[in-house]
Amino acid sequence: MQDISTRGHQGSSRLGLLLSLSLVGVFFTSAVILVGVWTRLVDAGLGCPDWPGCYGRLVVPDAERAMAHSPDAPLEVFKAWVEMIHRYVASALGLLVIALLVAGAGLRKRQGYPWGVSVALLVVILLQGAFGAFTVTLKLWPQVVTMHLLGGLAVLLLFLWLHLRLRRYAAGDTGERPRRRLTPLWGLALLLLLLQLALGGWVSSNYAGIACQGFPTCNGQWWPEMDWSEGFHLTQTVGPNYLHGQLHADARVAIHQGHRIGALLLGLVLLALAVRYWHESRLRPWLGGVVGIYVLQLGLGIANVLLWLPLWLALLHTAGAVALVLCLALAVWHWREAVEDETTIRKDKEWAHV
Repeated sequence: MQDISTRGHQGSSRLGLLLSLSLVGVFFTSAVILVGVWTRLVDAGLGCPDWPGCYGRLVVPDAERAMAHSPDAPLEVFKAWVEMIHRYVASALGLLVIALLVAGAGLRKRQGYPWGVSVALLVVILLQGAFGAFTVTLKLWPQVVTMHLLGGLAVLLLFLWLHLRLRRYAAGDTGERPRRRLTPLWGLALLLLLLQLALGGWVSSNYAGIACQGFPTCNGQWWPEMDWSEGFHLTQTVGPNYLHGQLHADARVAIHQGHRIGALLLGLVLLALAVRYWHESRLRPWLGGVVGIYVLQLGLGIANVLLWLPLWLALLHTAGAVALVLCLALAVWHWREAVEDETTIRKDKEWAHV
């Protein structure tokens, strides 16, 4: 009896540790994403010309050693340290993922334990490391930079999902109860959010944030000259490197305008989602949060254009994107966890005929 009690206490302690680590992972990943964007905004993505070290060292070397290692890439101390800080915190995040996997290994065969999410988290964090290396070796190629951002958000969502699944497991729910499936409106909202995040990364990686001056018009026109084919040409060459971009003005305007159009479509669908499910008290706080964060994001985006993309405001815009992703993910979670009542079923049928 004592052995059983001891094992139960150890299992409870381990579960508490896993819950804490997964929650820390959510906040830490958010911080790592912001550090990555800061690195991007201060043009420090190539602060170290090699990977994983910096001029062959694990810390930023002096100018003489840097010159001996890479004579064609002069050392800029500030940018090199910014890049290395990004690598240090990203490596720490990888260690956190490994710690979660090790701590949960003993529970992996128990029904309801989210072992698959833990393994997926490890796979994605390894892919993120590869994209981090490609960001340097492919000299800030926009495709890689954008995928690196989306990968960071994927890590964030997996940490959140793991934490929520662990909370469900700790409450004694083995996951046998069927969950509600996502409706087409939920799917459309998620698809448009993913598209808008990718467009945001594409704007940043192609240095198109201020390609349009003024709002709501762009460079004094409602529909300015744009080169869509070049702006969204996914196989363009890198050249010596992609620092400050290589696209001409009309291509960058097309990218910027694409992001604005995406924001409008996303806003309309998020508003429709909130109106559609506002009657569900369990969802109301999260849907209200989604709409509120979207409005804040819209304001930050406009301010970034009007104020010529100041660093602090660009970082706030990224933080808003992270908050929007988290809030919509929590709305999805609560939608799936809720038990359908007669009112919900009736309203679903009514909307199906609209």
